[in-house]
Amino acid sequence: MATIEECRAALEKLSDNMQSAEGDVRTAAALDRSVSCHITDLDVTFVGRLTDGRIVVADTLQGPPPEKAEIRLAVAGDDLVALVDGELNFAKAWGSGRVKLEAGLRDLFRLRKLL
Repeated sequence: MATIEECRAALEKLSDNMQSAEGDVRTAAALDRSVSCHITDLDVTFVGRLTDGRIVVADTLQGPPPEKAEIRLAVAGDDLVALVDGELNFAKAWGSGRVKLEAGLRDLFRLRKLL
């Protein structure tokens, strides 16, 4: 099972990857939205903001997110690490229910380029 520190590092790596992206991926990452990432097996939520192509984690909370962020991700810690490391295909993980992503329809269309 991934630790909280490993999950935070995975989010930082994802943020770095988005910041250095080009083309359509860079455009998709240019949203300004509140975000939450609930690590289901640890019952911990990272909350913050996607802004200027980066994920800025403002806080780490016990349990599910207290407020509904504009972009919400729910995933087990090991799956988050595997997704960011390229070892787990997002579409397959999402289709099988291992990953849950919720956002507005327009945001989902933009985010699919990232994932």
